[in-house]
Amino acid sequence: MKATLALEALSFFMADVQAGIGPFIGVFLLDRGWRADEIGSVMSLAGLAAMVATPLAGAVVDATRSKRALIVAATLATTLASLALVYTRSYAGVAGSQIVAAVSASVLLPALAGVTLGMVRASGFDRQFGRNQMANHAGNVAGAALAGWFGWHYGFNAVFALAAIFAVLAVVSVLLIPAQAIDYASARGLDGDQAQRQAAQPRSPGRLRSLFVNRPLALLGASLALFHLGNAAMLPLYGMGVVAAHRGNPSAFTAQTIVIAQCVMVGAAWLAPRFIRKHGYWWVLLVSWCALPVRGVLAALVMNGAGVWPVQILDGIGAGLQSVAVPALVVRLMEGTGRVNVSQGAVATAQGVGAALSPLLGGTLAQQFGYAGAFLALGTVSVGSLALWLCFAGTLRPACAASCA
Repeated sequence: MKATLALEALSFFMADVQAGIGPFIGVFLLDRGWRADEIGSVMSLAGLAAMVATPLAGAVVDATRSKRALIVAATLATTLASLALVYTRSYAGVAGSQIVAAVSASVLLPALAGVTLGMVRASGFDRQFGRNQMANHAGNVAGAALAGWFGWHYGFNAVFALAAIFAVLAVVSVLLIPAQAIDYASARGLDGDQAQRQAAQPRSPGRLRSLFVNRPLALLGASLALFHLGNAAMLPLYGMGVVAAHRGNPSAFTAQTIVIAQCVMVGAAWLAPRFIRKHGYWWVLLVSWCALPVRGVLAALVMNGAGVWPVQILDGIGAGLQSVAVPALVVRLMEGTGRVNVSQGAVATAQGVGAALSPLLGGTLAQQFGYAGAFLALGTVSVGSLALWLCFAGTLRPACAASCA
């Protein structure tokens, strides 16, 4: 098997590992009698833990040559932590399992980005990472469809069993990538001469400093934080809202929401490298920022089986474009620094701030004002990313255009 095919297989099976039972946790705990604000607080604790761990994970990815072993260890830890939910019902147990799963999963994205960069170099990164993301979204579709079907027929325990199967297949895919296929200097954003110079002068920017010393990178991180403050809670809340109104089977409806969004993400990930080369990163990300406010309004107005289509199509457009454009833009902005994966982690941390607080905000709003009010508020919050992107266009557009050239 070609190394890049094994990489795409890893991306496919890693999708279910990264997500764990995250999309299902809301309806899973709701079925156990948990309140919306309790569910939101657990998800926020997990998000905050991931936010703290992500820049450290990026630093580890930059520092280690054992990137394949790191992916295997993170995959196993994430899956075992998710499986622990079957055996615990206490708040502390559920929160602890989700925190461990989130911390372990935080390693996977920078590790996969580093391995990809080491295999295809910076010049081929956006194309190959686009292929990776197409496979990743297809894996989400397959995982969600199978989870929904098995959950419908056999209960939530089948969802956990499926996650374990995907984890085993992800580990097999890692082992099919030859170690010699990865250039470890390129995996950090260096060529051979730069790697030697950095070895002679090992001092380098701090883990989070890389986010602040590069202004376009800092603006990207801030925009992602605002976007995900509105975005992260919307999918689980939408599933909870429809299920709470007794308008659908919990497993099947949650799976439907995921499948629709992920199918659109496959197409968006395929188009993203082409749009980037034609129009640049600035325009591609601008389109992604616009999708969420509209999605919030639609979610508030149409909370039923028919509404899931436009709501999740918009999710697929925004998230699919970002899944390729954001990592590729970080590579372009940080090429030659040797701190590419730390910067990936720093940007993911900024994104994680919003994603961690979103379930707590959304769950509290839903408990106090209903699901429709929560969707409108979350959509309004996300307008901040659009405003920031437009206000600092003078700084961002030249940097993005230079990266795309």
